[in-house]
Amino acid sequence: MRRIAMLVCGLAMAMGLVAQTALDKPVLRDVTLISPYYFGPNAFPVPDILDGRVSGDLRIELTGDYFHGNRGDHTEDVALKVNVPLWTRRANFTLWMPVVEWYKNSDENIATCRIQAANQQEARKGSLGGDVYVSIDAQILTEKKYRPDITLRAALKTASGGGFYIARYYDCPGYFFDTSVAKSFALGKSKWQHRLRVAASTGFLCWQTDNGRQDDAIQYGVMLKWENRYFSLSQTFSGYNGWEHNAGNGGPTAHDCPMTLKTNLSYKIKAWEIVAAYQYGVRDYPYQQARLGVAYNIDILRKMKK
Repeated sequence: MRRIAMLVCGLAMAMGLVAQTALDKPVLRDVTLISPYYFGPNAFPVPDILDGRVSGDLRIELTGDYFHGNRGDHTEDVALKVNVPLWTRRANFTLWMPVVEWYKNSDENIATCRIQAANQQEARKGSLGGDVYVSIDAQILTEKKYRPDITLRAALKTASGGGFYIARYYDCPGYFFDTSVAKSFALGKSKWQHRLRVAASTGFLCWQTDNGRQDDAIQYGVMLKWENRYFSLSQTFSGYNGWEHNAGNGGPTAHDCPMTLKTNLSYKIKAWEIVAAYQYGVRDYPYQQARLGVAYNIDILRKMKK
């Protein structure tokens, strides 16, 4: 646990330094427009909450997404996520990113995002690489008869994504901390091992909006999951509330309080896993998302002991 604590603290210090990095050339007329409502679906989506557990395996997941924008932004991407255990099954390093996205934009969306005339042609159609996210996920407590699972996560968003001038990515850093609490309940006795799992998450999320300013948000989420040896099906309600919608220079136009509903389905076939998801933007996230992909799990800790 000492190693885990040192890793989390180290990442936290890095986040503090990155948050002070200046955004050199803000172009959008109003800095409060740097929020999920005015940018592409991968700019800073609502993070998936942990279900109170961390992956004890080396896990590699490759997925394809389609985002239907309510204002005519249609985006497709290929995304990668990797979980690497850190010496123990109680902590892992996670990296995820949209490797590349392809977008088609409408006049309505271009006008809403206030993209300047010189950049509107580029904003209509194109492709871009995305931001890289990294996190340290730590299992603080493991589930017992009366005790829940508790996890702590510290995550950093890089500014590697392009297209700030065409409202695709922020071109500025961000970070978040969150903790998740969860408990499983057995549903009868069978070889399928049916369980109902309930999880709740809360945390703090922040991203830079211009030179010297940042938007701070309270992060939240609840999850209900049914799972057995082969299948899992979950429904998550989650989001975050930024402060700029209450600020004098933000108000209701800031739109920095995204809220989503997300359904996840997975099917395990030995070391392989087929994954699918559907996400609906309830507020300040004007997209619907469909996902399909595959994951491969390797018990690398056991292999290393041999």
